Amino acid sequence: MPSELSSQAPRNPADPLVLGRRIRHARTARGLTLSRLAATVGSTTSQLSLVENGRREPRLSLLTALADALGTSPADLLAPEPPPDRRAALEIALERAQRSPLFASLGIAPVRPGRRLPMDALESLAALHGELERRALASIATPEEARRINTELRLEMQARDNYVPEIEEMAEDFVRSVGYSGGALTHHMVSQMADRLGFTIIHVDDLPRSTRTVTDLENGRIYLPPASIPGGYGLRSLALQAMAHRLFRFAHPADYGDFLRQRQQLAYFTAACLVPRFAATDFLERKKAAKDLSMEDFRDAFGVTHHSAAQRFTNLATAHLGIPTHFIRANDDGSLHRGYANDGVPLPTDATGTIEGQPLCRRWAARAAFERRSRTNEFVQYTDTPAGTYWCSTQTGTGTDAEFSITLGVPFAHAKWFRGRETTRRAASSCPDESCCRRPDPALAERWREQSWPSAKMHAHVLSPLPSGTYPGVDDAAVYAFLERHAGGGPQD
Repeated sequence: MPSELSSQAPRNPADPLVLGRRIRHARTARGLTLSRLAATVGSTTSQLSLVENGRREPRLSLLTALADALGTSPADLLAPEPPPDRRAALEIALERAQRSPLFASLGIAPVRPGRRLPMDALESLAALHGELERRALASIATPEEARRINTELRLEMQARDNYVPEIEEMAEDFVRSVGYSGGALTHHMVSQMADRLGFTIIHVDDLPRSTRTVTDLENGRIYLPPASIPGGYGLRSLALQAMAHRLFRFAHPADYGDFLRQRQQLAYFTAACLVPRFAATDFLERKKAAKDLSMEDFRDAFGVTHHSAAQRFTNLATAHLGIPTHFIRANDDGSLHRGYANDGVPLPTDATGTIEGQPLCRRWAARAAFERRSRTNEFVQYTDTPAGTYWCSTQTGTGTDAEFSITLGVPFAHAKWFRGRETTRRAASSCPDESCCRRPDPALAERWREQSWPSAKMHAHVLSPLPSGTYPGVDDAAVYAFLERHAGGGPQD
């Protein structure tokens, strides 16, 4: 996640190519020649030519002089958007493409996108380079790439205590606009929020298999499935994520990393709408004062899943309650599916720092909870680790394929704020030392090492690149066919 976010899409520093084209656009709009503008600002024609072609960045004094001569402001010239001219936007796209390593690898001469290049040729060249880039990016969007980017995003959020105040403010403003004041955000309020953005929510049973939702910008419709998606994707969440695309004004992802960053921001915004900061902190501060914090109560107070409640707690706990935390979602085979920590808990990682798919210690609450027969309430225990003692609360659940567990944990010193702190259940873990729980019993190993041959499961996606499309993993053809079917209205609720 970018370190600074506003209510608009994240902005990058000034691009010299865009800056140069904005200067050229302003100059031609005022009917000035390059030489006349150079004389006015005390520069040279050659220097301004380099600036307009994005090959040299002007000093602040020159930028200010150019803005004065062109009747605009430095801020306007530095705006990240291309000038309001189709040709200029295409020229920028072509210039960028021809400066890329991908183009250099082709070993062909670049085409100068000057005024003599016909518009139809410019359109074709820009489209061709765009498709080349898309295919190149799709070919490297492997599971390994996804894990690497996930690790980067996790560490970025860890550095911010999993808290993004700019998105919190956006979500608060949005829910307050429909009269929300506390408790669960209702489906009716979500529909009102969609209406404020000019959208109608429509439930259909023929969404493309590769999508959760589809948004029709032309007709102002958000298509949702008729029921929640197994795994925690409720209808409110799906609708809010679709709306967030418009609020953030996201463009199509430039690469797989961009796609994952967008998804992360959408998920954060959705959580901040379902459990708004002002209502959540009021609830949690009262519970902390009573030393009665509980994920069950937090979940029920806002009508969300246990997973959503625990993960949302990590957003607010450190920034507003002064409590460092960790969050774990584990599969019933003991593998870590998702995790976050800013409390020093030793989450297992591979050599690259990736946590996804790594085996958790058998003695941690995230795994020990599967061993109990009655699972109606949260499972709590203290665990001694090489990094210290942690108190953890775990709730198990059942997904489409297998069981999973959701764990919220804190250092021993902060257990005093939580219900269940009085538990006498305690375990000791020395992981990642393999002698802790990964080595088999010596007698069993001796008995079966030479008399067994297990066949490991091979996931189909391990050697395959992630599916490509306008958005990674989305079947564009199916989406466009779906929109065409429903363009006339289609079934509605």
